[in-house]
Amino acid sequence: MANATFEVPELSQYTEVPTVTPGAMAHSAPFKSKPEFQGPLGFPGELVDDWQARAIDKMGDLLGRYRSLRVYLDSCVKCGACTDKCHYFLGTKDPKNMPVARQDLMRKVYRRHFTLAGRLFPKLVGAEDLTEAVLSDWYSYFHQCSQCRRCSVFCPYGIDTAEISMAAREIMDSIGVGQKYCNEIIGKVYKIGNNLGLPGPALEDTLEGLEEDVYDDTGVRVRYPIDQVGAEILLVTPSADFFAEPHVDGLIGYGKVFHEAGVSWTLSSYASEAANFGMFIGSYDNMRRVAQRIREAAIQLQVKRIVFGECGHAWRVAYSFLNTLAGPWDFLDPRYPVPQHICEFTYDLIQQGRLTFDKGENDDKVLTYHDSCNVARASRMGEVPGGQFEIPRAIIRATCNHFHDMDEDTIRERTFCCGGGGGLLTDDLLELRVKGAKPRMDALNNVMQEKGVTHMAAICAICKSQFTKVLPYYGMEMEQIVSLHQLVSNAIVLTPGPDDEEDEDEDDADGPDDDSDNQEEDTDEAA
Repeated sequence: MANATFEVPELSQYTEVPTVTPGAMAHSAPFKSKPEFQGPLGFPGELVDDWQARAIDKMGDLLGRYRSLRVYLDSCVKCGACTDKCHYFLGTKDPKNMPVARQDLMRKVYRRHFTLAGRLFPKLVGAEDLTEAVLSDWYSYFHQCSQCRRCSVFCPYGIDTAEISMAAREIMDSIGVGQKYCNEIIGKVYKIGNNLGLPGPALEDTLEGLEEDVYDDTGVRVRYPIDQVGAEILLVTPSADFFAEPHVDGLIGYGKVFHEAGVSWTLSSYASEAANFGMFIGSYDNMRRVAQRIREAAIQLQVKRIVFGECGHAWRVAYSFLNTLAGPWDFLDPRYPVPQHICEFTYDLIQQGRLTFDKGENDDKVLTYHDSCNVARASRMGEVPGGQFEIPRAIIRATCNHFHDMDEDTIRERTFCCGGGGGLLTDDLLELRVKGAKPRMDALNNVMQEKGVTHMAAICAICKSQFTKVLPYYGMEMEQIVSLHQLVSNAIVLTPGPDDEEDEDEDDADGPDDDSDNQEEDTDEAA
């Protein structure tokens, strides 16, 4: 078990509603962004002098642009349906992590400045000014929301706390109070092309290494191309896939699937990132700038279709917003959806009988599956409603002999967040991340005890990164989290190509000569 400087919640069979502990997480806040990270995104470098007025002006701008925001702020009746639905409240016990209480941080300021009752009778309607103390609460608690939207599933009015937290973060950025983690990452995308700041040569070296590793392991030459003009498919995947476990194992699986499909594909060094952190900070302008890089890469490389790799919020942005952010996509082949998820691509091939699997290759694992929030509650896959739930599970069943779902109340549209989404995947917020993971850890531990589950698959880079970090705090192993296409990679039966057959012939032809030479050498040494 990993050592912690804070109290790690104890696992339990049922995640219980905790006794509230006011201010339990008031100390938790991410590092603030420095001017060099703010500037490239179009934000002030530090808190501006007239920050209150500018913040209220920005709130008015957002209320005018997004009708839903005003509806959410007006419609809450404090019914309490959301109070025990947030993983952060369940894990931290802090009442301000109840969705309704987190919303109220903005709702009170909204009422003070944008409602008649709030202007005339502020105390009567719970309105308040945006003071330094309120701004401090905003910065702390709106960065204790992973924008998972679980609360919205249970809200009778469908109030989306994620949209409120996005708006609050955009307001704070507009006055110079930004989060270092998100804003630094967005800047890396603009400067280099991906969240991790991996330059093109590093990507090329990585991909060449993968080709060598796969050939050594399978005897089949599977290509992992980059910047290949004229390829049919542009794969846009999270940059974690290029270097870290278990992410890279998923990338290996993508390449094997494309190989078996017989399609040409390529990655792009210019748009080497599927993730779009502009959504986390609520900035349409930055969302659009990141998305436009994908469009530019697709045009430059003359591809016919775009496929997204395993990343939850990347898929949410792609599925919900890509056409409006970066469309039209009329230069692509109209026979294919824009965009398409790698799971859709693989599932279609399975349905056509074009992939062969040896499920026994995954018999060292008993699998369960984690529904990532942005996939489960903000997107679809395939042509059938609920495909975002069924397609990943169908792939697991096609590649594995042993699979068990976690409790129904913790999966599908009711899935618990990993605890690291929404721009919170930073060690600045490690305590929050560990405590926020508690409901998912309970469900995972239960299915481990009851069904003998050993591993959990996921299709989100943030989820996979979060679990590798927090699993040890609950006495589990980081290797228990795997990529879905890692399972595909293990089980898929590859078809050798002409190059592979030539290599085998060359080896056979060289063999006798080499053996005779060795025999002569052995004879000489013996003499």
